[in-house]
Amino acid sequence: LNKEYKGYRVINRTETNYENTAEYIRFNGNLLKYTPDGVSYINRNGDTVWSAGINMKMPIAVSRGNYAVIADLNGNSVSVFGTDGQVSSLTMPYTICDVDIAKQGAFAVVLESDRTNYIKLYDKNGKDIYEIQTSIDKSGYPVDIAISEDGKKLFTSYINMNGTTITNNLAAYNFGDVGQNANADRMVGGYMFDSQVIPKVEFVDNDTVCAFGTNEIIIYSMKEKPSEKAKIKFDTEIQSIFYSPKFIGVIVKNENPEDNSLYKVKVYDLKGKSKFDMDIDFNYDNIYADKNEFIISGGSDMVIMRKNGKLKFKGMLSGKIVNIVPTGNRLEYVVTYDNATEKIKLKSDTSVETK
Repeated sequence: LNKEYKGYRVINRTETNYENTAEYIRFNGNLLKYTPDGVSYINRNGDTVWSAGINMKMPIAVSRGNYAVIADLNGNSVSVFGTDGQVSSLTMPYTICDVDIAKQGAFAVVLESDRTNYIKLYDKNGKDIYEIQTSIDKSGYPVDIAISEDGKKLFTSYINMNGTTITNNLAAYNFGDVGQNANADRMVGGYMFDSQVIPKVEFVDNDTVCAFGTNEIIIYSMKEKPSEKAKIKFDTEIQSIFYSPKFIGVIVKNENPEDNSLYKVKVYDLKGKSKFDMDIDFNYDNIYADKNEFIISGGSDMVIMRKNGKLKFKGMLSGKIVNIVPTGNRLEYVVTYDNATEKIKLKSDTSVETK
């Protein structure tokens, strides 16, 4: 179970031409590729299952379960996709700042007009579920939004600038029975920070929210209303974050001159307790995390670490890694390069077998 693998075998390879403008996110264990004018669902063999056209200047995408949402940042259009293709498409009345999606396809969009922010919640078909309005004067500008897996809870981060003073407000909303009984705007909790900016909030599971600050992580329990569970503070600025329903992790620059590694990776459980640290000695581009493991890659270097801190694989692949994701089959991964997609299987010995 805790074996370290030294080599790999290429099971199959598909030559592909990935444009530089394309972005990729994991989608239902495979890949969703998107550009300003199109979206494609790519399976584990590198084959395109379906494609759809979009027309966006700056597309941003989020996926959860069998659904993904793509929105035009600073524009007005939003499209929802399932594993069979496009489900719905909407034009928003105001500028889009952020978007998130729940497992069953319900999605939330943050909109900004001159004096008012709107958070609008829709079902997967684009039917209006709920709208929250906040004034920019009072609440500030929305920085990030997170929707729970069941689509019933919302967590937001706002930045408020008052002269030279910056405050960061977190607000929690509940669209179930508890929120209905709380008050008219469904708000069930709020937190204010004077010296900390929180650019990212995320439901790591349905009842746990993480607020990722510049040098602090706050973990909230939120079955119905939020309550602070743990705080993790860092001496140095967080470079990157990753998370799964089982753990959260950060990458910070290594500040110890006696140590050769470039970065330190620190992993915690959802109670904020340290699980393990590890070193990274290459510049990374991608981080993938699921409940069992996480993968960090950069250039052609890759490391796979189990959630218990045992190394699964460390080595170099055959080209610059654009993306890597487990297939769901034991020891198998799909690797996307600039010009090809490979399905690989890890091996005990150090050899590399290519097709």
